Amino acid sequence: MFFGETAINLDAKGRLAIPVRYRAALLEECENRMVLTYSAFDAGSLWLYPERTWEGIRDHVMELPNLNASHRSLQRRLVGSANAVEPDGNGRILLPASLRQVTGLEKRVVMLGMGRRFEIWNENTLNQKRVEEEKNLDEQASEEMASLVL
Repeated sequence: MFFGETAINLDAKGRLAIPVRYRAALLEECENRMVLTYSAFDAGSLWLYPERTWEGIRDHVMELPNLNASHRSLQRRLVGSANAVEPDGNGRILLPASLRQVTGLEKRVVMLGMGRRFEIWNENTLNQKRVEEEKNLDEQASEEMASLVL
């Protein structure tokens, strides 16, 4: 299970250094084989999955009936744009230029551990999103959220 937030600088080639605290878990869980794709919900972020976790997500998404336009869009976004990635000897993965461009990932990014996956955000975009979410938190809170014991 991945959790926590790490601010990271992309290098000139668009490589992201996987935080040291996740490296052993990724080696154990997926032998460093991961899949990088667009977020299904947030235009400004990427999702990074361990390969085995990704395979279940991929299969589930591809089982959706593609007669539905929103299903086809989700299939293109998640599966059609997916890239297999493995860290190099220094623990860095290459974020393809096309994915960086669409999501606005530049020098400063934030990597969030989100349970079974990571989210990768442009630092400024994530900060703006957090401000918006704080403004609307009371309106968006669901019954499930209200029942959480914090």
